[in-house]
Amino acid sequence: MTQLTEMDAGALADAIRTRVTSATEVVDAHLRRIERLNPVINAIVSLRAQEALDDARECDRLTARGLSRGAFHGVPMAVKDLMDVTGLRTTYGSRIYADNIARADSVITGKLRAAGTVFVGKTNTPEFGVGSHTFNDVFGVTRNPYDLSRSAGGSSGGAAAAVTSGMLPIADGSDLGGSIRNPASFGNLVGLRPTAGRVASARPGNAWDPGSVLGPIARSVRDAALFMSVVSAPERRAPLSIDEDPSLFLSLQPRSFEGKRIAFSADLGGLPLDTEVRAATEEAARLAERLGAEVVPVDIDMREADFVFETFRSLELLDAHDEDARLRPNLVKQTVKDDISWADDFTADTIVRAASARTQLFRRFQALFEEFDLLLAPCVQVLPFPVDWEYPAEIDGVAMDKYYSWQRSCSRITATAMPALSMPMRFSEAGLPIGVQFVGPYRGDRLLLEYALTWEGAVSDVISRRPFPIEES
Repeated sequence: MTQLTEMDAGALADAIRTRVTSATEVVDAHLRRIERLNPVINAIVSLRAQEALDDARECDRLTARGLSRGAFHGVPMAVKDLMDVTGLRTTYGSRIYADNIARADSVITGKLRAAGTVFVGKTNTPEFGVGSHTFNDVFGVTRNPYDLSRSAGGSSGGAAAAVTSGMLPIADGSDLGGSIRNPASFGNLVGLRPTAGRVASARPGNAWDPGSVLGPIARSVRDAALFMSVVSAPERRAPLSIDEDPSLFLSLQPRSFEGKRIAFSADLGGLPLDTEVRAATEEAARLAERLGAEVVPVDIDMREADFVFETFRSLELLDAHDEDARLRPNLVKQTVKDDISWADDFTADTIVRAASARTQLFRRFQALFEEFDLLLAPCVQVLPFPVDWEYPAEIDGVAMDKYYSWQRSCSRITATAMPALSMPMRFSEAGLPIGVQFVGPYRGDRLLLEYALTWEGAVSDVISRRPFPIEES
């Protein structure tokens, strides 16, 4: 029989509902795996083991009465440590908030709770979610289960490492410059950056900014879709919230590549890439052709993308963390302070030009999707890098000018406001995962997932290659 920690979230929910197993057995199996693996991977923080078992037993009492709370009834999860869970320590990866106890659920947590999720704790994240490598001074660094000397990515690195290693069946993530797609690629996982507003948030800040979004990190496309069916309901406090029935994610059918036109960008406007990443991306284009698509190399005009992303990123950090940086500078890491300080030079003209450029990018990409069905591009420009690096300082001999420049293959897509999906492709010679990125039209989240079902079947041998960082006891 397949071990419970190897089963997808949807399969676990079905097994609990039909009493093939119990929520208590499922949660206990994952807690035992956390106990065994987390000391070296460090993906799960603020563990609530006994409370989780108590919650699982309550789920079983409901199951015995023929009742279910929802799609994730009895399924264990841990929420990213940027999202509040009532009564649970929520640090945002910052020493300033190391003892902060959440008074209420975030919107996404509330939806997961209402669907029957059993919360076992939180997942590690870099300080304030800043940077695509997961480390902080509260909990330390999260390691890649495929190679413990390598980064798990970020900022949803704890989430990805937990799902990759079987400590969780599925996890939530957030993505501004690549914080879902990057760790999904580093973990051989499915990672969806949905259209802004698809998964609503009521967090403080500029609710009109489409940059930062919430979405799933999963081992399968159907799990990612199931997650979306739970968390993508409209939210009145979120002005960009999409008013569509979340059940649209429950009826996915594999969408054929046969006869489709796919735009292929090997480097998204001339970005430097690791040689193995470049080779994997080109291999992905050939695979799409074998699946029946017409793959057309395109030279996409991305001139404004970095300016757009970097302007609105600094404004978001200024809004969210300027007071922390000013009042407690010794407790805020330098990259956060740097990003905030870059906004000091902004003028009204800077912001107006960035907003106009973002509109131009959006319309340019919408026009692209009138001609093509999908865009295929590299996901992360580098392989998982040494865990003791703060970030890669150069790629293929090209120096990075900012701490996030190495992830522009993701952040440039963020600037377009299009949904994007990281999917597994292959492994490097050293056994490290390499993903590729599919981009679809605005609000084309379901479309992306349906193509991903077909892609998933074509790379099933890659997806099935799971890590074993510690010998099983």
